[in-house]
Amino acid sequence: MIRRAAVAGSFYGGTRERLRIQAGDLIRGEFPKARVIGAVVPHAGYVYSGRVAGAVYARLVFPEVFVILGPNHTGLGAGAAIMTYGTWETPLGHVPIDTDLARAIQRNSQTLEEDHLGHQREHSIEVQLPLLQAFGLPFSFVPICLFSSEYAACQDIGLAIAEAVMGSDRTTLLVASTDMSHYIDQEQARVKDQQAIDAILACDPERLHRVVKRERITMCGFHPTTAMLIAARELGATSAELVSYATSGDVTKDLTGVVGYAGLIIR
Repeated sequence: MIRRAAVAGSFYGGTRERLRIQAGDLIRGEFPKARVIGAVVPHAGYVYSGRVAGAVYARLVFPEVFVILGPNHTGLGAGAAIMTYGTWETPLGHVPIDTDLARAIQRNSQTLEEDHLGHQREHSIEVQLPLLQAFGLPFSFVPICLFSSEYAACQDIGLAIAEAVMGSDRTTLLVASTDMSHYIDQEQARVKDQQAIDAILACDPERLHRVVKRERITMCGFHPTTAMLIAARELGATSAELVSYATSGDVTKDLTGVVGYAGLIIR
């Protein structure tokens, strides 16, 4: 099965040459490379959040496999949707799903369902792929799209990922795709987002889940990030680093209703 690109030409360049230049520019830079367990990256259009995501990816020692968790914005499909076979297409080519790791994750989980519909129109995972393809290195990935946000579901999925990764002989990196506060003024966004960022920096998934709910932070991917942190802690994560933070207001200059973007790495 080939999952066709849903947001090429809108969230990122729609032609191979345009996207190659665009994605290459976003990951360009001389940064110290780090072997990390996980990462948090945004998923808006590249003009808004691409620099934040690119700054994170430019810091990584490239693994063989990425497990990418994103929120389900469309409401289509299963509450916790995994794809275990096929390829995803972007203008830069096809990226294969790592069937062995995906099936191991699903076997370990009571929550994840094989479901293609939940991924069909969702952008949060798709927009990560061209940035990774731009490095020109081989990789496969596992896509996990979450609508369910209960902590128990996050815990089930996080533990299932960790168990599967520990049983694999390939290098694997976990990625949580999320934007931060939505459509509030820039000052408020920075204050609210810092509370969520502080929980991620503490590698504390329960705190993140709790503070987002309590403070009503409109962080669209807090549940994929929670699941990723649970898995990362099981895999030995003890610290995190904020690589970059920005808002849409930095681009539009309209500070009255911004979306926040944070990029972090988890060691």
